[in-house]
Amino acid sequence: MILPSIETVVIVGSGNVATHFAEAIKKSGKKIIQIYSKHPNSAKLLSLETNSAFVKSINEITKEADLYILAINDNAIYEVASSIKIDNKLIVHTSGTVSAAVLHKASNNYGVIYPLQTFSKSSPVDWKTIPVFIEANNKENENILISFMKIIAANVTVMSSEKRKILHLSAVFVNNFVNYLYSIAEDIMQSNKIPFEYLKPLILETANKIITNNPVDIQTGPAKREDEKTIRKHLELLSYQKDYADIYSYLTNMIIKKHENKAKQ
Repeated sequence: MILPSIETVVIVGSGNVATHFAEAIKKSGKKIIQIYSKHPNSAKLLSLETNSAFVKSINEITKEADLYILAINDNAIYEVASSIKIDNKLIVHTSGTVSAAVLHKASNNYGVIYPLQTFSKSSPVDWKTIPVFIEANNKENENILISFMKIIAANVTVMSSEKRKILHLSAVFVNNFVNYLYSIAEDIMQSNKIPFEYLKPLILETANKIITNNPVDIQTGPAKREDEKTIRKHLELLSYQKDYADIYSYLTNMIIKKHENKAKQ
């Protein structure tokens, strides 16, 4: 049996994820026929960029598209899924934490397309390097989504809602938390009138090492060495900012504990 292919798409949302999906779909040769968002100005702009129609109301969304992508805030997915009327057309959301099953109110055909990447409208992304995770409520829909996304991305994998939640949790550690630590370093540098630019080669080198090594094997620094003298000096330098000192102490103790346990294995 030849599975139906996705040729026409409606995108709900106009933020970072929606914008990058829209650009990729347009480049793939598929047709975006409508854009809807609660933020009309950005939705209008995105519709102009993708030669699609802007609709003001969720009730104006057509029932004639092959795929409906909800690229919206996690908290809004259930509400939109309960309001959208698309008969039994295929609908997906793009969340890392929300179950696919919340879309059953919208259609009997539903799933997830979750790209594991941080998106900003102003920063281009290479979809060929982004891992994309697919889930669907049945095998046929799963295969349809895989075929559709393989036109856009090179790395497409099937993953359950439960495993996707674990993936998203881990992504928060390597992306959001690490970025916050960058902001602490930037604050410390600026407070002492030292350019943050000096740290960027170190950031890149550390990230590059992860590509070919396990993180635990490339840990360096005073905590790994249990260099108490240096640790005390660092904490003295952070005496003006208790929050930063607490983070430094907690992470230092966790690194020491991690490598003590590793040495016992």
